[in-house]
Amino acid sequence: MSSTAEQEEAPKTTGRVVARGPAVRGEPEGPPVWPGAPTPLGARFRVGPDGVAGTNFALWAGGAEAVELCLFDGQGRETRLPLTELTHEIWHGFVPGVRAGQRYGYRVHGRWDPWTGARWNAAKLLLDPYARAVDGTFTLPPEVYGHVRDWPQQHVADTVRDDRDSAPYVPKGVVVHDDDDWADDRRPKTPWADSVIYELHVRGFTARHPGIPPELRGTYAGLAHPAAIGHLTRLGVTAVELLPVHQFAHEDHLLRRGLHNYWGYNSIGYFAPHADYAASGTAGGQVGEFKQMVRALHDAGIEVILDVVYNHTAEAGELGPMLSLRGIDNRGYYRLQPDARRYADYTGCGNTLHVVQPQVLRLITDSLRYWVTEMGVDGFRFDLAAALARSMHDVDMLSPFLAVIAQDPVLRRVKLIAEPWDVGSGGYQVGAFPPLWTEWNDHYRDTVRDFWRGALPDVRDIGYRLTGSSDLYAWGGRRPYASVNFVTAHDGFTLRDLVSYSHKHNEANGEGNRDGTDDNRSWNCGAEGETDDPDVGALRLRQLRNLLTTLLLSTGVPMLVAGDEMGRTQGGNNNAYCQDNEVSWLDWSLLGQPRWRGLTDLTARVLALRHNHPVLRRRAFFAGTPQAPDGLRDLAWFTPQGSEMTEDDWYAPAATLALYLSGRDIPGRDARGEQITDDSFLAVLHTAHTPCDFSLPGAPWAGTYELVLDTSREDQSAAPGTVHRGGTTLSVPGRSVLLFRVTG
Repeated sequence: MSSTAEQEEAPKTTGRVVARGPAVRGEPEGPPVWPGAPTPLGARFRVGPDGVAGTNFALWAGGAEAVELCLFDGQGRETRLPLTELTHEIWHGFVPGVRAGQRYGYRVHGRWDPWTGARWNAAKLLLDPYARAVDGTFTLPPEVYGHVRDWPQQHVADTVRDDRDSAPYVPKGVVVHDDDDWADDRRPKTPWADSVIYELHVRGFTARHPGIPPELRGTYAGLAHPAAIGHLTRLGVTAVELLPVHQFAHEDHLLRRGLHNYWGYNSIGYFAPHADYAASGTAGGQVGEFKQMVRALHDAGIEVILDVVYNHTAEAGELGPMLSLRGIDNRGYYRLQPDARRYADYTGCGNTLHVVQPQVLRLITDSLRYWVTEMGVDGFRFDLAAALARSMHDVDMLSPFLAVIAQDPVLRRVKLIAEPWDVGSGGYQVGAFPPLWTEWNDHYRDTVRDFWRGALPDVRDIGYRLTGSSDLYAWGGRRPYASVNFVTAHDGFTLRDLVSYSHKHNEANGEGNRDGTDDNRSWNCGAEGETDDPDVGALRLRQLRNLLTTLLLSTGVPMLVAGDEMGRTQGGNNNAYCQDNEVSWLDWSLLGQPRWRGLTDLTARVLALRHNHPVLRRRAFFAGTPQAPDGLRDLAWFTPQGSEMTEDDWYAPAATLALYLSGRDIPGRDARGEQITDDSFLAVLHTAHTPCDFSLPGAPWAGTYELVLDTSREDQSAAPGTVHRGGTTLSVPGRSVLLFRVTG
């Protein structure tokens, strides 16, 4: 960095403030650089001219004046190699002799003019956006910022260039050579309607597991361990949705408080598995370890879905660090405001990738295809997907991003889940994404929470949510499985905290409990937080069973959060994004306590019911009209008196709701072309604290019913098995779900 005097005397032209300083130089000598090829982007080992092995380097840097490839040896010594070949704004070169394990980065030269969005600064070593592995940790000292952080006039600090070398302080890309073709891998290819998603964190799921060797806990290898996979298969889930595993960086404000980004929604390397989750080191071994994890899960019949963050990067706003894209071509990669100095922020994280730009769209789609074809994953959940669907400003369901995905022969075949909102104007788009996409359905979350805490003004909304949300998704060829149903997610209360806290308790995050949502729709059941009151404890357990059972019996794709099935708590923290510790990690000792083990058993039992009965995982919406001369419909709703609900009933509050699902009228055929048939079921959901009388519907609905599930029972080790005749009046326990199978 220039001296203070030099900075204060710096010339001011066109409103700019420029900090002058010494040019940064590396070692002058190095291997030769042959022309190489502009594709593929990134660092790829190959055999070059005359049979010489080496690595081809290619970097898109539109508008740059020069690009230097920087190679680092084991002692951190840097050798700079100018890339002189330029093809369609791609700088490229082939370096013979460079093999797997080589650490590298780039320095990109160009104008420093933040007022027009130009922020090139060759003093900063930049991570290759296509790096397949990353070695090192982002610590964010002042040297990694492109501007002078402590400039006296803070309102223009981002316009003053910092010329100090960042190379000693930033991670490097690693050349990876792996010709694995996945020929022996068997993808589960679970149909959407049969899917059950389990959202988990690689570190948090394995960090405290006693059955996993200590050296593997918190890693990809730990998740691949039989002890981890055994829990998933016992539950009966079909897919794991991994919280972000792209290489990410920790935010400066967290590091200053001694905290770290735990969730990982701060990506900086879209091709690299996050190095801190690797037991095999960071010199490229993380790639092979991730692949072995995917293979192990596939062998168990479990798909791997990645939660991906292509809407913004870890470089934040104009006051953020210069780590990669900002220094390669700030104007080419990010959405800028009209004044070009500041960033358009539809994400709440300081910046938004400009997906309309061809090079950004290419970066994202190349990354997606890489994870499918070379890393073996089965699908993606897109964080703040509405930000990706914006054209110039507004969300556009005909946007380039959605159009490219729809026609891509690789990506259109995998599972695609949208978080259908962002923080910008018009960003809430639940129900609006086109066919091919499924969506996180927060209408489902809010309605089910309100239903079980007795806060719904009428029962119309819960009727839609239980049966696939046809009001949102019955258009354009979409199906019930377009709705990913969830009651909890990583963001918010755990299921246990949802029934234990009426207010958030985020003091440990260091933000004065101001962070995290206040719209929790939770109920503490009579005491805030942990309590020894046996009545409160029993009520909470019953509510947990009700919420889990409702989720897993609803039409659509259920998503569980890791640990909810065993009573995981975060102590009321509903925004534990910075708690990389026991607050967030699963406490496997809970399975040694009968009450929590019972909750796990119930989860497995209901998932087994769902797996065995296609009427509980329909591929088409209910018609609600007679399907046969006897007048029996595929879906019917009943009052506690055993009579069908009327139009007026839907517009009134009700504590008891019953729905009849006919297994005789399931649309579609099986793999042999045979009509799909199943048992019929009657589910009774009762939210009041006192019991109620309920009359079982008689003919034509059923002659006899067998009780197969009763959430009022703490012991769920065996089915109730009691048989009742149609027309019988039963006492439904307070706050419970009863599920009956029609037997005659």
